[in-house]
Amino acid sequence: MQRAALAPISHQPAHAHARIAGGTIIRPLRQSFRHLPPSWRLLSHAPEAAVYGGGGAARPGHQEAAPPARPVTLATLRGKHRRGEPITMVTAYDYSSAVHVDSAGIDLILVGDSAAMVAHGHDNTLPISLDLMLEHCRAVVRGAPRPLIVGDLPFGSYESSPAQAVESAVRLVKQGGVDVVKMEGGAPSRVSAAKAIVEAGIAVMGHVGLTPQAISALGGFRAQGKTVDSALKVVEAALALQDAGCFAVVLECVPAPVAAAATTALQIPTIGIGAGPLCSGQVLVYHDLLGMFQSPAHSKVTPKFCKQFANVGAVISKALTEYREEVEARSFPDAIYTPYKMSSEDADAFANVLQRMGFDGPAAAAAAAADNYSEKLAGRKPQEMNTNGVLTARAAV
Repeated sequence: MQRAALAPISHQPAHAHARIAGGTIIRPLRQSFRHLPPSWRLLSHAPEAAVYGGGGAARPGHQEAAPPARPVTLATLRGKHRRGEPITMVTAYDYSSAVHVDSAGIDLILVGDSAAMVAHGHDNTLPISLDLMLEHCRAVVRGAPRPLIVGDLPFGSYESSPAQAVESAVRLVKQGGVDVVKMEGGAPSRVSAAKAIVEAGIAVMGHVGLTPQAISALGGFRAQGKTVDSALKVVEAALALQDAGCFAVVLECVPAPVAAAATTALQIPTIGIGAGPLCSGQVLVYHDLLGMFQSPAHSKVTPKFCKQFANVGAVISKALTEYREEVEARSFPDAIYTPYKMSSEDADAFANVLQRMGFDGPAAAAAAAADNYSEKLAGRKPQEMNTNGVLTARAAV
């Protein structure tokens, strides 16, 4: 039997002036402090330039950072959805990942409960607690001032009652610093919980299809929507979450026709993951899309639907191996990477004091190290040294 061809999918909402439910969200206080004068930071724990600053800022040709882009809000997403522009989202769990995702111009960061598997090595998402999710959320918020940050409500934090769901969502926003929250499932109890959170003033992203928190009931990580009845349940659940006030819905591991139908039926964006190209946007996990897990032993956290846009895992393994080899060969660190220098006078005085104290061995070692450092620096041009006699970044290249 020949299938009827699917009609072209429009990413426009059904009504030209349809609004994403939930309204706009006021960004947390982290946005308010961005432009405070340097004096405000005098009592902070910010790293000192005398010790740090050896990364990108120290490289030749480094450019001043561009002014920060305007933060992404629900109004931003509403505009992209209205214009049919794809929405981008990446799941990340820590500060360094968030910095990279932010700099790439991604619209949203999901601090997902998949951290239980990817960051903590569990076999599923169930073990992670709300307290641990808060730690991940705070780390991501510190690294990504521009994207809209979505905090995942973990298993056990919202199922008991709408009141519990609201309490947990409030903690994610107030203590975790996220902008909005995400919750799984489209059953009536979950829809009621989502509605309660929205009515409490917190925007909610829904999640239907494969819902990893329900693997006990689903019988494992299994694609959903593969039969007529199952496909209808996915679409109906998405519509119910929209009616509850959700501003977007994640569609995970469903066939493309099901995702296409849901996307067309809804007036809010759909974010696909393993759901084909016809959603309003896409999400992948940071570690997955970078190819960080290459070993078969870690296949449990590498899904079939993920395209690896890089092979970062191989690069990391190569770098770590070279580091081990250089340390074992005593070729690292050399003089270039031993930048904190005593003057020759202080080095001699230090050795003499040690010798007078009866520490002949340590005195000899200190003197030898000072002589070796001076020999390594011999022949360096004056412009390759800063005023403290430390090698500059240019000399280190």
